[in-house]
Amino acid sequence: MDADLIIIGSGVGGASLAAALAPSGLRILVVEKGGHLLPCPEARDDEAIFLRRHFAPTELWMGSDGTPFVAGNHYAVGGNSKFYGGVMYRYRKADFAPRRHPGGTSPGWPFAYADLAPWYDRAERLFRVRGAAGEDPTEPPRSGSYPFPPVPDEPAIATVRRRLSAAGAHPASLPLAIDIDTWLAGGQTGWDAFPNTGRGKIDAETGPLADALACPNVTLLAGAEVVRLETGAGGTRISAAIIRMDGREKALAARGFALAAGAIQSAALLLKSADAAHPAGLSNGSGQVGRNFMNHNSSAMLTLDPRMKNTSVYQKTLGLNDFYDADPKGRQPLGNVQGLGRITAPVLKVNMPWLPMPLARLLAAYAFGWFLQSEDLPDPESRVTWEKGRIVISWKRSNMQAHRSLIRRTRVLMRKAGFPLVLVRTFGIRVTSHQCGTARLGIDPRTSVVTPQLRSHEIDNLWITDASVLPTSAAVNPALTVCALALRAADGIREALVLPAAAEGMPTEEIIGETR
Repeated sequence: MDADLIIIGSGVGGASLAAALAPSGLRILVVEKGGHLLPCPEARDDEAIFLRRHFAPTELWMGSDGTPFVAGNHYAVGGNSKFYGGVMYRYRKADFAPRRHPGGTSPGWPFAYADLAPWYDRAERLFRVRGAAGEDPTEPPRSGSYPFPPVPDEPAIATVRRRLSAAGAHPASLPLAIDIDTWLAGGQTGWDAFPNTGRGKIDAETGPLADALACPNVTLLAGAEVVRLETGAGGTRISAAIIRMDGREKALAARGFALAAGAIQSAALLLKSADAAHPAGLSNGSGQVGRNFMNHNSSAMLTLDPRMKNTSVYQKTLGLNDFYDADPKGRQPLGNVQGLGRITAPVLKVNMPWLPMPLARLLAAYAFGWFLQSEDLPDPESRVTWEKGRIVISWKRSNMQAHRSLIRRTRVLMRKAGFPLVLVRTFGIRVTSHQCGTARLGIDPRTSVVTPQLRSHEIDNLWITDASVLPTSAAVNPALTVCALALRAADGIREALVLPAAAEGMPTEEIIGETR
């Protein structure tokens, strides 16, 4: 065997699982399609990142209308978290129960927030989250404070916080996986959408994966794409992951496999691994693999006051959930509002190409950026498929009434807080940073892909530990929930792999040769 457990993907779900299982003694191999992001001048250059698109993905996916598009999906050690904003919200208590939205009903989870709360505690420690308990009225119950105090507001953002409070809102410090002093030592920029090539942003690589690789039984294989999974006789167990590396294919064998390639890629891999025993794709007897794709309804908002310059460098320390649980007028949930990273002239220019650069610089000097997100409801017709060698995404937008209401309520609030000019841009299918839901967890194998412990209903030695298992999207960033679920699943994986290995006296190595 090449390993006891092969983890496919080194993003939040895969890295967190590796960290949780590293002390078990299991021989763990983490396989990642991308390579390491190395320090370079472009990593802290906003013109290189946003205008010249130095780090932009190039992979083409297809919309259901037949239009190809370049998706915002990054392949690197650490996955998409290398570019994330570091926001580590817990799902709210109400997110785990069925709840009515303007656009429909969210189905809830097969367990309650309280069942995941201890794992949220561990997830916050693993990602060294900074925050302030008690500021946000919607925050779910906690066993204690955050591991570290919040990232401090810069003077301009502190003024915005006071303005929002005076307007009747409840602004709160964002929970952030950011070591601000270390980040700023590498350059005076924000971190949101900037690649992390140092250690200032605690992402999947610099946090849990680094912890895991400190153990000699954990190994990383970078630059290796898993192209399919093969099952043995009977089709109830995966026998090998076929990887493509340096232009050649090779089979890697293990007793267990954990799929953590992201909601879109994980679904695609299961579908394209169809075989005689699984003609519709692996673990897809329910027909649910690829279905219920969710992506958050999201918009960027710029607020400007010509009397107040934005002197901040990183900006992203503030959020509010006044409209999360109950809109004051409609009494139904609308969503989350949080600061974006500092909006610079290149960011404005790439989103408004017609804007002359001098005017972009002038607007950026006064602009405060916000990210608004509302829950996307699961729909079996919103799905990921694998067709003619390409990923196809059919995203059925849902609950947009709630999102439009969130924009209206936030615009009114911002004007009340002293920002007379408010601009909004709503994102489309190309923004897939909060992808989830394509292999959802559940008790009933007829309507779900994995158990609440993230083990496949059909494949005995397969677990899925990324955002594809989320049965609902909620309206906050999913990274911490993905981490908590992976940590929770680790106990079951340990029990399934450690005890049988000890009983059977498994050999330490069995070389698997090249298949081609």
